[in-house]
Amino acid sequence: MNLAGFRRASDLALAVGAPLVLAFVELFHPHAGDLLQFDVPRWLWVHYAQILLFPLAALAVTRLVRGHADVAARLCRAAMFLFAASYIAFDTAAGVVTGILVDAARASGSPESWRAPIEAVWTHPIVGGSSQVAAPFLAIAGSVLLSIGAISAAVSLKRNGNSWPPVTLLAAASFGIAIFHSHAWPGGPVTFGGIAIAAAWIYYERSRLMAPHV
Repeated sequence: MNLAGFRRASDLALAVGAPLVLAFVELFHPHAGDLLQFDVPRWLWVHYAQILLFPLAALAVTRLVRGHADVAARLCRAAMFLFAASYIAFDTAAGVVTGILVDAARASGSPESWRAPIEAVWTHPIVGGSSQVAAPFLAIAGSVLLSIGAISAAVSLKRNGNSWPPVTLLAAASFGIAIFHSHAWPGGPVTFGGIAIAAAWIYYERSRLMAPHV
């Protein structure tokens, strides 16, 4: 395989693989009810994995517009960078920090005495994760930025020759988290699974366009 072929293969693996793995991981994301009762080990491993997978999924979308120099492609790169930054911060606080505190609370023998500090993080208006908070800023910002990045990528891809179905799927899938108000099932898997399918479709179209015609 030559260098150009290796680059295409690595771009395909990232563009499809990262969001697909993230969608799979989020199938196991617990839905938090009573904070002191959720499955802490599963909660923590999902959130530790997401610290790596959110930026990789953001990078995956930017790979779809690699080599594009139009305004839409540039907006995509900026939006996906900001999505990754905001969602890592949000998921670390609302996910990892909350999980560690719940684990310590259970080990203490008096978990109820930990409820106030745990809920101080969980209901925080910037980094919180609870539905009791009208709009945890980092979660809302991240969701909006993800959609801006995906729509911008779709615009750039359409202008550069891709057909309507895969670019429409790419844009539409990015609204899953916003529609379902969570990156747990079904929001996260629908969003990132849809992005992975759209990416595979886009690369399939490219491979057909690049194939030699007899």
